[in-house]
Amino acid sequence: MRIGFIGLGNLGTPIAENLLQKGHAIFVYNRTAAKAQPLIEKGATVAGSPKELASACDIVFSIVSDDAVLNHITLGDEGIAANLKAGGIHISMSTILPATATQLYNAHQQYKNHYIASPVMGRPEAAKARKLNFLVSGEASLIEIIKPYLTDGGAAGIWEFGNEVNAANVAKLCSNFLIISAIEAVAEGINLANKSGVDATKWLNMLTQTLFTSPIYVNYGNILLKEAFLPGGFALRLGLKDVNLVLEQSREVNAAMPTGELLKKQLDTCMQNGLSEHDWTAIALALK
Repeated sequence: MRIGFIGLGNLGTPIAENLLQKGHAIFVYNRTAAKAQPLIEKGATVAGSPKELASACDIVFSIVSDDAVLNHITLGDEGIAANLKAGGIHISMSTILPATATQLYNAHQQYKNHYIASPVMGRPEAAKARKLNFLVSGEASLIEIIKPYLTDGGAAGIWEFGNEVNAANVAKLCSNFLIISAIEAVAEGINLANKSGVDATKWLNMLTQTLFTSPIYVNYGNILLKEAFLPGGFALRLGLKDVNLVLEQSREVNAAMPTGELLKKQLDTCMQNGLSEHDWTAIALALK
């Protein structure tokens, strides 16, 4: 099958490179055309628009920044849905509202092609190491078709959440909420240890070798200790976008999320202080 790939950001680029390394011939498109050049040099074919890419491909991966961009590249006469061949599959890896996934699924159905939600968990370094986790939902037979391509794209794990196409997006929002909550909690712990005269590095090393051996605490804890907020592996502005999505979904289903409101306040403070392109671990700077 011919593969298309839209979205060559910090995470999209290594996933596309993984597909190339596995021998797939892929078409690529990115709004900032210069970002496609390294992939072209490795054998990818550039497309001039989402329409041109979709028309040439059987499977289209997309990983873009937000719901609005995903709608833009998918809907309308120039979008993926209208131009992907009948039976083709659009694999959306973006973190978006569940309602957006449902809308895009319905749009694809009108053109007799398919939409699968497959939001991805992992930072750029995990993509390069092929240690990503894909959360997938949609028609089971389609998921079986795309699994080898997810593996070739860098999946260490593929986690299925059923036939409802928006279920994986709910799972991803819940996951990102836990991650940013952990980052905030570790940042507060480090701040309290430091201000109390305790070596925060020793404290966190003790925790990450005993009760908190999770990669979230180990990896993000090291970033927080070093205050290594630039370059950002996952931009703080995108972290705020995800928290806003979490809160919007919580209002939709009437689920109380007081911690989510606190995280939004902290991230808003960082945005107001010019930290939008810092890593989302820079939420720690709101404490200062």
